[in-house]
Order: sequence, then C-alpha cells, then structure tokens
Amino acid sequence: MSAKIALARAIGALSSRIGHGGTTLPGHVIRFLDSDISRRLSRKISQGCVLISATNGKTTASAMAASILKDSGAQVTRNREGANLAAGVATALIRNSSLAGRPAADIGLFEVDEAVFPALAGQLKPRAVLLMNLFRDQLDRYGELEHIADMWLSAVRQLDRTTTIINADDPLVAEMAKLRPAASLCFGIEDSAAGGLIMQHASDSKYCTVCGHPFEYEVFFMGHLGKYHCPHCGNKRPSPAIFAENVRLNGMNGSSFDLVTPEWRQTVSISLPGLYNVYNALGAAACGYGLGMAAGQIKNGLEQFGAAFGRVERLKIGGKTVCLLLVKNPAGFNEVVRTLLIEPGGKNLLLALNDKIADGRDISWIWDVDLEALDGKVTTVTCSGTRAAEMAMRLKYAGQNTDRLKVRPDLNAALKVALAHTPDGETLYVLPTYTAMLAIRQIIHKHFQPEGEMGDLVWR
Repeated sequence: MSAKIALARAIGALSSRIGHGGTTLPGHVIRFLDSDISRRLSRKISQGCVLISATNGKTTASAMAASILKDSGAQVTRNREGANLAAGVATALIRNSSLAGRPAADIGLFEVDEAVFPALAGQLKPRAVLLMNLFRDQLDRYGELEHIADMWLSAVRQLDRTTTIINADDPLVAEMAKLRPAASLCFGIEDSAAGGLIMQHASDSKYCTVCGHPFEYEVFFMGHLGKYHCPHCGNKRPSPAIFAENVRLNGMNGSSFDLVTPEWRQTVSISLPGLYNVYNALGAAACGYGLGMAAGQIKNGLEQFGAAFGRVERLKIGGKTVCLLLVKNPAGFNEVVRTLLIEPGGKNLLLALNDKIADGRDISWIWDVDLEALDGKVTTVTCSGTRAAEMAMRLKYAGQNTDRLKVRPDLNAALKVALAHTPDGETLYVLPTYTAMLAIRQIIHKHFQPEGEMGDLVWR
C-alpha cells in the first residue's frame, strides 16, 4: 500500500506544481490502484470521521466545525479545498497517512457532495454525519430533490453506529431524524423575527413528506426552511435541541445570535454575514456538541473563524474592497441579495455566470432569483462568464437600467472594468458561480501583487 500512496502523492505534487491544484488527481490514481483505500485509511483515524453534506453551506460549515475541533486541541484532516467527491476525500486521506500507514490526525472531517454522500457514508462508516439542507441545484446532474432525499434516507438507515445531526427546519432533511431518534441531534432557528411570512419563489420542499398535503408555515427563514406543520396528517417540524434565538444580522459586518443547547446558552458573534451563515454556524455548533466539545470551545471556534474558500473572502485592490460571494442556486443567491440590501448606499456588482459541468449546464435557475429586489439599489453592474448575456438579460427584466449594464464575457476584462467603475473607498461585490469563482481567484493571484503596509493589491 505504501508504494501506491507514494505514487499517488508524487503525481499530486506534479499536478500541483504545474498549476492544477492536486486536490483530486491523487485520489483518482489511488482509487484506481486500490478501490478500498478510503475505507481502510479512514479506519486508522483514532477518533473516526465526520461527513458534512448539503446543497448550500457545506464548505463553510465544515471549516467552522474544523475551527471548533482545533480549538479543542484535536488534529484534524479534511478536504479543505472543497474537493468533495470521492477522489477529493481519498486525496485528503492519503495526504494524512504516512507511508507506514499511520495517520497524522485524530479525526477526519470531510465535506461531501450530496450525490456521493450515500456511497462515502457506507464506505467510511462515519462517527457522525451533519446533514444541513437540500435545495434545487444542478437538476441536469442531480435530478429532483426527492431523488437525493431518498438516497440520503437509504444511507442513514445503514448507519447504525453514527450520530446523525439534522437541520429540523428543512422538511426533507428532518425526515431522517425519524429513522433513529435516539441517535439524532436536531438544530434550527427559533427566532421567528429572523424570518418572514411570505414563501420565496425559490422555495422547493412545499409538501408534506408523509401525505403530500401542502405544508403550512408559521415562518420562513430561507427558501423552504422554517417552522412548518401539515394540517392534514399532523406531521411537523421536530423540536431542535440546538437552536438560535435573538438573531441579529449586521449586513456584511457579520451576525450574532444566542446559541442554546440542553445544558447552556451563550451569545456568539460570527464575522460572516447573512442568515445562511447563522445556519452554517448552527450546524457546526451542533456537530461540535455531538462530538463532545465544551461550550467555550464551540464559541471560540465559531468566533475565531474567518472566510472559507470563495465564501465572503475580502481583499483590498487599489484602495477598493473586493468581496467574493459565491452564488450557485436560487436559494443561496437570494440570501446574498438579502444580505446586500442591509448595506447602505448603491451597490457595485460583478455577476459572473458560468455553465460548466461543475456549475450545471442549465442556467434557467437565475429566473427564480429575486433580482427585482435590487432595482434602484445598484450603482454599477458588470456581467461576465460564459453566460454573461443571459445574466444581463435577466437583470434587464428585473428592472435594471441598461445604461448601467456592462457585458464582458472574459472574466479578466470584466474584473478590470468593474474595478474601474467602482469609486475609491467603496466595495465591489463579486457574485460568481463555482467555476467563475475559481477563475477569478486565479486571476487575482496571477495579476495582482501586494503593495504597501496594508497589503493592498495592485495590477502587475
């Protein structure tokens, strides 16, 4: 086995050296050479593995959970670059293993793609799984939500020694808490003032998972996430053991809330904005609680956490702030819009829409985003990516003045134009889909360099 791991590592190092990252190729190689490698390596990690899956938030929640675990002193191995398919997890496992087979970490923490979660859960037999939400995303790849939910249900049924940490506010996900109630830990938001009374157009799971009757909601928090019950059969949201009260959203400055568990309550402040990041923090906190972390470790881990890969990353360029906010489906995009609207003044935007495999070929989802809410709130907007024209058309129908719309499909050119039209001292909000986010990060790394004591970046 050591020779196979050494070969996979060498190929990964070469891949990284020539600029391809090396986050999945070693995993592909080792799995080709040994299809059972992930199972065997995971068994060597003394405190077991944790899997985190969701449509929205798994990268941020897993990074938050890692921060909590590290505050406790645990050595954590994880797929930090977001390579969340089987090859990415295998790469993380072989990076963590010495050639003699001894792992360097105490615990494995892996974010996992929704579609591959069942297979990886069966293979790794995790100590705990965190299942956060299911939203409509990449229908051309995943199919309908119910298909993924059925796969998850089948997988959870087989995890007889696993703690399942469940988002009570998502009806499809909450069903999984019923399979093994004694081994399930539910989390959610209890502060009704943090939500609204109107269902967003992008809401997905609107019907009872037992009888098919439409749910009735007391409050909507995010898409179909909220407090719900079925008036026909009595099916209802389970009571969360871990929950947030007194939620305070402070725009791009972050959020705070009272974190409540069966044993304690404490106020937590996080640097990330939006209610969607409150959910991420809640999921990470519930994960830490389920793994036996103390109150102070959970609070410190959350409050010390910064941005995760492409999610609310901030940097200075020529006296202007650039903020990267990943958008990849209607629910997540709507939450970004909601957060931006808290910020005063007009917004300078760069919207980058790609339709590559990792984004999903079908971009019709942009018509389910509430871009009309930005009408009158935008100062400048540049559209880019492989489907820049379609994004510009969507904005036109949303009421944006076409005189303010600039279409530059090339991401390099678009970033230069958007920066040029962003006044000094203001923020350019970059809202890219996944592959566009990766490309923009590469452009910034390639074309900008630090200058001055504050580390401002200038075009090379």
